[in-house]
Amino acid sequence: MTAALIVIDVQQGFTDSAYWGNRNNPDFEANLSLLLDAWTGPIVVVRHDSVSDGSPLEVGQSSNDLVPAVAAIEPALLVTKNVNSAFYGEPSLQAWLDDQGIRDLVICGIQTNMCVETTARMAGNLGYDVTVPIDATHTFDLTGSDGSVLTADELSRATAINLSGGEFAKVVTTAELLG
Repeated sequence: MTAALIVIDVQQGFTDSAYWGNRNNPDFEANLSLLLDAWTGPIVVVRHDSVSDGSPLEVGQSSNDLVPAVAAIEPALLVTKNVNSAFYGEPSLQAWLDDQGIRDLVICGIQTNMCVETTARMAGNLGYDVTVPIDATHTFDLTGSDGSVLTADELSRATAINLSGGEFAKVVTTAELLG
């Protein structure tokens, strides 16, 4: 059975450290490139089209564009969304996957604890077999409403535990996936 690679929100706007703050995983781009170069199955590209004024991911700005490595791909499907889950985008990811008979998903991209985790959780709930190469994702430090901060590394670790411990997805490294 063929697995689909789901590449989430790898967009120019996420390079704006003044907006997003501290980022983890400096190896993200290299690991994503390894996945893209090795992948022989269908690739789904997901783009976040923000509806929030001032967002670097707002439609019509160059920062909404996919990064060159992803923009160069001819995806089997391009999904646009304005929420965390790729399953709430257009066209319907679930309908396309089901039409293609695809039940195995590998999910990577940005942000680990937001769109990647939400999409992986939904996919697991919908009965797909999900794998997340955690080192082919990255995120940013996050401040809660009480002012407490979790670092990007802490959030990434929490996502790995949430997904694997909650039995939503198998969490691996890129090397483990490709090896």
